[in-house]
Amino acid sequence: MRLNSQLAELFANKTAQAEYIEIVGQSVARISAEFWTARQRQANPLHEVAYRACFKPQLPRFFIERLTQPNEVVYDPFNGRGTTAIEAGLLGRRVIANDVNPLSHILTQPRLSPPTIAALKSRLATLKTDQPQFSATQLQFPMFYHPDTEAEIHRLRNYLTQKHKENTEDDCDRWIRMVATNRLTGHSPGFFSVYTLPPNQAVTAERQTKINQQRQQTPPYRDISALILRKSKALLSKLSAEDVTHLHTAATTAVFFTGDAAQTVGIANDTVQLTVTSPPFLDVVQYASDNWLRCWFNAIDAQSIGQHITMAKSLNEWRNTMQRVFHELYRITRIGGWVAFEVGEVRNRSVRLDEHVVPLGLAAGFDCKGILINQQRFTKTSNIWGVSNNMAGTNSNRIVIFRK
Repeated sequence: MRLNSQLAELFANKTAQAEYIEIVGQSVARISAEFWTARQRQANPLHEVAYRACFKPQLPRFFIERLTQPNEVVYDPFNGRGTTAIEAGLLGRRVIANDVNPLSHILTQPRLSPPTIAALKSRLATLKTDQPQFSATQLQFPMFYHPDTEAEIHRLRNYLTQKHKENTEDDCDRWIRMVATNRLTGHSPGFFSVYTLPPNQAVTAERQTKINQQRQQTPPYRDISALILRKSKALLSKLSAEDVTHLHTAATTAVFFTGDAAQTVGIANDTVQLTVTSPPFLDVVQYASDNWLRCWFNAIDAQSIGQHITMAKSLNEWRNTMQRVFHELYRITRIGGWVAFEVGEVRNRSVRLDEHVVPLGLAAGFDCKGILINQQRFTKTSNIWGVSNNMAGTNSNRIVIFRK
């Protein structure tokens, strides 16, 4: 079916299939195709920071390139690991990000101000020789770490906690904190821990003890400074001089909020050109419990986070929460500005959240320009979890497009 000229120009794709559906009395175009590559590691390695339920960098890039100009503001109210913010910075846009989880700021801000490898080497060498010894009686996680490894983790944690209290953290400190947070646990020798679940999903101490017994494994020693440096080299490996310039420029004006996405009073009216975001999907992901060890390392109360993160158990509760968010997005969006609101298929494909999002945006005052469905032909995550292609939200994106 023929699309209106505006959508055809923005989302032109020779293989796209389109249909029109009726939602609250409005005819809405729904366009399906593979709009960006599904291949792994095609984006900048700077994005390779693990976090539950994050979308590919190609998604925000697709919209940032088409719907914004350099120096315009790109925003994400559910920032997560910072995919939208980092991609906006790489593309020379200004950044505003919000997330109720303080880990989001910790994971995102340092990658807008990446230090040099030489500076990191110097700082890590200093930390390794200057930090006091840690008593073996204070060890807490023998199921995850070799005693010497855990002692190094505690020393680093104490150093970073003290620097934060003194407000003397610099770019190197913040970068080391970010990388260490992402190396705490994982399923390869590149992580501080013995074999466990992927790094975005920390199991309980009890569960890890059982894993060790089942696999007949004992935590080996890991040199955390060496692993932090190794991961840093990987993250920075593809940054061009232009990328670094764009990131540092974005960092000078970037604003990070930690709070309710429906109450961002620090963002002025009519300032955001584009919002690209993906909200929590009902109660699919347990962000607080998954990040308990990361919270410990960063001296954050995981239980407090769990009380504030939107984990709606009913569709009606989720809609009510998102309605408040849409009213706030309308306030801060410029006339002519855009919102790309990504949702997935949940509850065994029985709930198509895109069809529930359209009325929310309309009620807030936006004009719905359509629904874009990116159908990926392959995803590593899908294969790991035994999900067939295009059979679940893990390998398809549904993005509702609004304009003010």
